[in-house]
Amino acid sequence: MSAPARKGPWTRLLELGALLGLFALMLGVERLAGSLPGEWQRTGRDLAAVGFFLLAGTLASSLLEVVRLPHLTGFLLAGIVAGPYVLHAVDHQTVADLSVVNSLALSLIALAGGAELRLEALRRGFRSLVAATVVQNGLALLVIPTTFVLARDLVPFTRGMPLPAVFAVALLWGVVAITRSPSAVMGILSQTRPAGRLTDFTVGFVMSSDVVVVVLLALVMTGVRPLLEPGATLSLAAFGELGHELLGSVAIGTTLGLLLVAYLRFVGRQVLLVLLLLGLVVVDVIAYLRFEWLLTFLTAGFVVQNFSRQGEKLLHAIENTGEVVYVIFFATAGAHLDLPLLKTLWPAALLFFAVRAATAVVGARLTARLAGDPPELRSWGWAGLVSQAGLALGIAARMQGQFPAFGAQFGALAVAAVALNELFGPVLFKLALDRSGESGKGAAAAGGGS
Repeated sequence: MSAPARKGPWTRLLELGALLGLFALMLGVERLAGSLPGEWQRTGRDLAAVGFFLLAGTLASSLLEVVRLPHLTGFLLAGIVAGPYVLHAVDHQTVADLSVVNSLALSLIALAGGAELRLEALRRGFRSLVAATVVQNGLALLVIPTTFVLARDLVPFTRGMPLPAVFAVALLWGVVAITRSPSAVMGILSQTRPAGRLTDFTVGFVMSSDVVVVVLLALVMTGVRPLLEPGATLSLAAFGELGHELLGSVAIGTTLGLLLVAYLRFVGRQVLLVLLLLGLVVVDVIAYLRFEWLLTFLTAGFVVQNFSRQGEKLLHAIENTGEVVYVIFFATAGAHLDLPLLKTLWPAALLFFAVRAATAVVGARLTARLAGDPPELRSWGWAGLVSQAGLALGIAARMQGQFPAFGAQFGALAVAAVALNELFGPVLFKLALDRSGESGKGAAAAGGGS
């Protein structure tokens, strides 16, 4: 497979001019849309935003190739600049309207993530995955809540709280901290097409971490409620509900995977429409039934990859839609970032970001010693674990309903911390893949085998 031609300075200048022109055009469209009738006004803004994010995100990511930053960073920056906190070319309501794309994107990401989990690679790296799961999560749940308690004066809503309540909130924050970002990992993989131990380990760890987080969240929320709500008692009903949720999600995912195998094997046409149907309709059905739909799609992808010969066909179909979905998903995420909030909470957010990243580095070194990992994991095994996105924000939103006394402020702090992890995490992971020599190996292998 030949490398893409290097773009010259004139091409880059044209891209920059086109990007600036797009921003100017979008500002004009935003003003024009305000003069349309009510029902057309909303539709016009949404359609214009989708087109703008696709074009501006692609141009921004291309320009950032000059400084070797990942495409995801370009998508995020395009959304931040165009969003309601900078140029206001895209307003709050439009960003909310495009949230339907998030479910589609996350379902495809989970499906692709499950299809990337190959049994052979999991067996080869089983010792590393088990060690990392125990060490990374155990260390984070020890260090990060301790940091939260010690730095409670930096967190506005914990000032004046009794120490047991602060300890309970710190444990909840620890659960948020151990969430990872499958979307960021899969986005970087789609750009760099890597292969190797670091790639296999990161995909395996990040995809399986969602299950760990779901279990720990139920345990911690049940355990800390008596510390936050006087008179509350420890209930074991949540543990039964958790088992039902996990087993049901795996069962539905297995069934969905087998149906996908049959469709790919005997029909194999209009796969894109099937994927859109899954992402836009089936997600809502599974959520209505109160099952974990990310785990469901992860299981479905795993079944297709490891119990049939249709895994590569599924991955190819997702890749054909992936770039468009990733651009809109991360540009919308960038527009969501509340910059004034980040400015207010930056001392605490920056501290928690730094401690979380440092904990991941130390955890990777300890894991390497326990599991006898190769040099690339010893040096870079932490890099894919920094990013955070939808799951962390979803947990924070759940806190607002469960603990209204501080839930809104907790969610605001989560948004500020996730913003930093979302901006720097993909950059670190791409750097790790480049430095370890794994970038492009997957594409080269595919080209050699064709």
